[in-house]
Amino acid sequence: MAGFGLPNFGQLTEAFKKAQQIQKDAQKLQQELDAMELEGTSKNGRASVWLSGNQQPLRIRLAPELLTEGPDATERAILEALKEAYSNSTSIMKERMEDLTGGLNLNLPGMGN
Repeated sequence: MAGFGLPNFGQLTEAFKKAQQIQKDAQKLQQELDAMELEGTSKNGRASVWLSGNQQPLRIRLAPELLTEGPDATERAILEALKEAYSNSTSIMKERMEDLTGGLNLNLPGMGN
């Protein structure tokens, strides 16, 4: 069958093994990301936001003096902290996903390799 451009059985078996391992590793990664607490802090340091590695909001801390500065200052500080936490979270997620799939090379003929 290899003459018809189809991969041999050994290649398919190896590809399925790799796919199963990646699935297991992805489930483990999902759990690790859920357990992470990544902090973002406003420029003035008066607001902090924590997200999981999967961008789930976990908690917020606001300095009491920030609240006396009015709603605009408070909103700005929270947004800065949220953006930083989100950036940290997406960077970690991207890095971990690249680690997970970086070694993936199925070498199957006719599959774009």
